[in-house]
Amino acid sequence: MTDQIAADRLPKLDKLAEAGIPSYPPRVPKPVPIASCLEGFDDRHGEKVVVGGRLTQIRDFGKLRFSHLLDLGGSIQIGFQRDRLPEFWPNRKLVEANDQVVIRGELGVTQKGEPTIWADEVILATKALRHPPEKWAGLQDVEARYRMRYVDLFANPEVRETFVLRSRIVREIRAYFDGLGYLEVETPMLHPVSGGATARPFVTHHNALDMQLYLRIAPELYLKRLLVGGMERVYEVSRVFRNEGISTRHNPEFTMLESYEAWADYADIMDRVEGLFAHLCDTVLGGQSKVSFRGAEYDLRPPFERARYLDLFAEANPGVDWFDEASVLARAKELGLKTDGLPLPKIANDIFEETVEDTLRGPVFVHDYPVAVCPLAKQSPEDPRIAERFELFVAGMEMGNAFSELNDPQDQERRFAEQLVHMDEETPSEMDVDYVSALEFGMPPAGGLGIGIDRLAMLLSGSDSIRDVILFPLLRRVDASAPPAEESADAPQAEPAP
Repeated sequence: MTDQIAADRLPKLDKLAEAGIPSYPPRVPKPVPIASCLEGFDDRHGEKVVVGGRLTQIRDFGKLRFSHLLDLGGSIQIGFQRDRLPEFWPNRKLVEANDQVVIRGELGVTQKGEPTIWADEVILATKALRHPPEKWAGLQDVEARYRMRYVDLFANPEVRETFVLRSRIVREIRAYFDGLGYLEVETPMLHPVSGGATARPFVTHHNALDMQLYLRIAPELYLKRLLVGGMERVYEVSRVFRNEGISTRHNPEFTMLESYEAWADYADIMDRVEGLFAHLCDTVLGGQSKVSFRGAEYDLRPPFERARYLDLFAEANPGVDWFDEASVLARAKELGLKTDGLPLPKIANDIFEETVEDTLRGPVFVHDYPVAVCPLAKQSPEDPRIAERFELFVAGMEMGNAFSELNDPQDQERRFAEQLVHMDEETPSEMDVDYVSALEFGMPPAGGLGIGIDRLAMLLSGSDSIRDVILFPLLRRVDASAPPAEESADAPQAEPAP
């Protein structure tokens, strides 16, 4: 760390000490938000205020200095006049850009009419040992921004606004489900058996119990155990972990909403999703419904379009029968998709992802998936080959996944067994026997939902990459000798799934 400290800043610590000015005082006067100072500003000239924040570049005009002060909610110009600051003035050059300060001063304007706080007292709150981004133009290098998010947040105000928006999204999701009588719960992050979605987990070890554990890839099976216990409406905003690809849509650690409602099915959950988006339009978007995302505009006000999975598959792959091995293998070969060692349903679904998903502008509910790719969903009573499942797509990106939840313990055990046969060597292959036992006690009919919070934040903020809405995305260590991994929009990773 010390080799990156600005060489001209360390000596100033000694000079501050000599002047009796603490570089890191234990307490300072409590400031008010800058935004509150700007409210009704024209009628408040001469009012005394106390503000705090980070100084930007300082412009020096001899007897007069100017800088801007930044806090979470805004920015305002600070004017430093020699005649108003007789005690501060001899040490003025020891307080510089990037330092955190508290200013006592008077609201006013410059000759050009710019709102300004004319400082009467300058209190150093924190001495910064590194310079701000050059010329205060902002931190521009993308990877540097992700690695030094703490700089990115104050150097690029739009980044800070994105994360404020994300916080509001999560708050309003909770408000929506709370208003429907759901109970927010917490379930384990360490699982003795990996399950709830088909994905490669992170593996760890508990020393005291001498047992292997997995970071959760989904909270689903624990949440449905709660339905068995009589908690009829539950949700969790949870961190989940999948040891798979990194791309503009995937991060190994991400945030997911999962909800489960007894006495509901996937049609009811479609209504819940539409209600959630209407709520977000009214609250987070301030009554608006249109967002710009990746060069296009999307209207998020329900109702949403609905399309059957097999109809979309047939339209994109004429002459290919999803359930016919010969036609599926021929189409996969034509598309250059991997087939060796993969079960036919996986290959057929890969064809769907390759030929259909990117074309889905949406918002659209794609529903009625083949049961072979839905091990936790109920079969349709009209067609046993079909599962009562839907996924919500916007801009070719899957935003959410929902089922009429399978609650037949014998059928669930059979599907788990079939799923284990096709697991690759690197994915744990063990049946969650306790979950099947829970179903044997009786789980009511239910609808479940999973929504990726990060992707939702991408959509509502117009961010191109998932890294832009995760405060600290996973990156290769800078001291690693291996070359950086390629980022691919199609890097493999299981999607959010209830």
